[in-house]
Amino acid sequence: MRSSKSVRRIVAGAGLAAALALGGSPAARASDHLDTPSVIADPRADIGDIFAWTSPDGQQLNLVMTIVGHSFSDKHQYRFHIDSGPRFGETKATTSITCGFAGAETRCEAGQTDSLRGDASRPAGLEGRNRRFRVFAGLRDDPFFNNVRGTRDAYNVAADAIKQGAAVDAAGCPGFEAATSRTILERWRMTEGGPAKNLLAGWTPASLVISVDLDVVNRGGGMLAVWADTTVGGQRIDRMGRPLTGNALLATLGPGEVSDDLKERYNRATPATSDTFIPEIEKSLGLYDGLDGRCGDQLLADPSGPPPSTSRYLPMAILLADDRLWINTKSSRCTQFFAVELAELAGRSALRGDCGGRTPNHDAVDVYRSLLVNGAASGVDDGVDRDDREHSLEAFPFLAPPAPAPAPAP
Repeated sequence: MRSSKSVRRIVAGAGLAAALALGGSPAARASDHLDTPSVIADPRADIGDIFAWTSPDGQQLNLVMTIVGHSFSDKHQYRFHIDSGPRFGETKATTSITCGFAGAETRCEAGQTDSLRGDASRPAGLEGRNRRFRVFAGLRDDPFFNNVRGTRDAYNVAADAIKQGAAVDAAGCPGFEAATSRTILERWRMTEGGPAKNLLAGWTPASLVISVDLDVVNRGGGMLAVWADTTVGGQRIDRMGRPLTGNALLATLGPGEVSDDLKERYNRATPATSDTFIPEIEKSLGLYDGLDGRCGDQLLADPSGPPPSTSRYLPMAILLADDRLWINTKSSRCTQFFAVELAELAGRSALRGDCGGRTPNHDAVDVYRSLLVNGAASGVDDGVDRDDREHSLEAFPFLAPPAPAPAPAP
């Protein structure tokens, strides 16, 4: 984690009570639906999601990267970064798994330990020369599920209330009336006034799936922090760790040009160089905290006041700016998204036996937003609780195959 010197510097420079203005682009048909122009223009470099969890036998780390384009590019590199250390917040070593493509040939390297070349598009994938990792690369069903339109409707209600004069406190939390908060949460659970729909139902992204022996990636210790990126000629195009951080917490209701600029710079940064985004993340955390009509109940929020502390959201902003998925590889039980963070930072000791990470079956969006709105792992939902297809945590390549094409009408 960042040093106390860094934290003091951030506190001194953060301006937390900036005005929020309605904006943003319409939802695109992709998991990360509010991406930057350069990423949208290059769908084969556009990371939809990443997933990481320990195998049920406790021997492998399983990794998935979905790419919004329906194919991989021979000009791009697709890379997982696996940082390892003895405990949460302290990583000492990094192993990268990098893949590239040349026609039908997949080429991957797992650090200095193993490599492979060949056709990895069959469901069984392709095993490394030293048998230390296995790779699949091809179309699969997208395991991410999200009521994108309901989310946008909820944002619109919040933005309208702010424009109409809802007070924003010194920490950046809007004081919505009870009726407004009820409307926000109701709209979140609906799609265009009706039952919630998964925008991504039937979406089949190009999927890079890897299962790697733990001792290849845990040189620094059994606590892992995972993120991924895509690059072209050494230039980073997109990156991702946790879901939504890069796209939902930078100028959440801000004008499109402001949001796009922040996200472009965010994609070029790394978790280690993301301190500069903490003040912007704080602003968005204030917005989320107020959506239930209560300020100060967000996870890690400083409840001191009145008046409210202007650094109320700093601890959470620091955590989220370091945008990596944390996995406790001492456990092969992976049932709760954000389990490592909740166990270490919120004292939820019952989760110390959970690997955390993110599996294809986690309802990660609802957990994430609930933590930001009410400080719990549930209570805020978008009305979509599971994917349309069944995904496996055990059987490689984990993600369900694409749904069969519908039969032609007679």
